[in-house]
Amino acid sequence: MRPEDARYSETHEWVRANDKKKEASIGITDYAVKQLSDLVHLELTPKVGDSIEPGAPFGEIESVKTVADLVAPIGGQVIAVNEDLVENVDTLKTDAFDDGWMIKVKYSESKDLDELMTAKEYKEFLDSLEEEKEEENEKVDDDDFM
Repeated sequence: MRPEDARYSETHEWVRANDKKKEASIGITDYAVKQLSDLVHLELTPKVGDSIEPGAPFGEIESVKTVADLVAPIGGQVIAVNEDLVENVDTLKTDAFDDGWMIKVKYSESKDLDELMTAKEYKEFLDSLEEEKEEENEKVDDDDFM
């Protein structure tokens, strides 16, 4: 279940922000975890105190299928890195949104959050991706008979 209080990126990262403290947790969505399938390795590159920019990579996640960059949906100063998750990447399969946070940042620009999707918008985005996949599969099936 995706949290309603989170914001989401098109690259399937989530952000849960505390506007009073100007702090946010960042991770990847359950959809991303399912797409990656069998996770084998997680690398989080920032250290506490580092600054990250929106759109910049903050690590990689590897599955048996692929290696994917983790992209910062917002910028800020890193205040925590979830080393427990690095040691036990399978946590993402059961809890992508709570124990599955990857980094926490102190941010100054709320506008970065405003550019992300709400839970409802993200669900609509995922629905459109699934429709595109179905159309592509139908096209492939049609091509098989031609």
